Amino acid sequence: MATNLSSSANRHDAHATTEQGAGWSTKRIAITALLCAVAAICTLFLEFPILPGVTFLKYDPSAIIALIAGFAFGPATGVVVSVVSYLPHIATQSGIYGMVMAIIATLSLVLPASLVYRRNTTFRGALLGMGVGAVVCLACCIAANLVITPIYMHAPTQVVIDMIVPALLPFNVIKIVINCVVCALVYKPITKALGN
Repeated sequence: MATNLSSSANRHDAHATTEQGAGWSTKRIAITALLCAVAAICTLFLEFPILPGVTFLKYDPSAIIALIAGFAFGPATGVVVSVVSYLPHIATQSGIYGMVMAIIATLSLVLPASLVYRRNTTFRGALLGMGVGAVVCLACCIAANLVITPIYMHAPTQVVIDMIVPALLPFNVIKIVINCVVCALVYKPITKALGN
């Protein structure tokens, strides 16, 4: 499996620079746009609570798409998918708050994971990358909640601090675990379906 992952990444990288030097090929741009669209659909229509009694914290599988993009095409593509797919949140009930929080949560997982994987394009490298990304993501999510959520909820910071152990921590841990496990399971078949 390690060899397959490495070969897949190498094929992506080679195609991404074909005829365009260090730029993006037409295929890479098209697939990135497709991944952005799929991630946007996930975040807009597949949101649901995963923690009983905490309905305002909702999970969606868009970060899985961003992780796949980061592993298959590199950190830059992962960043694009992590950001662009959440822009439609501005027009939803969560507004700019939901958009910013979603971008922070996804970017802090995808960027470290794809940077580590770029240096070690094996299944072990992917697992290590997701492990590093998970730690960074959890820290960033808690920090972002402490800074942004009091503004959004018009509530004292202490209210958010009191939510860390019973709600924020378990929600983010569950979310990160789901994203990483599913990505590890589907990465290989999805990259094959994309023509690799």
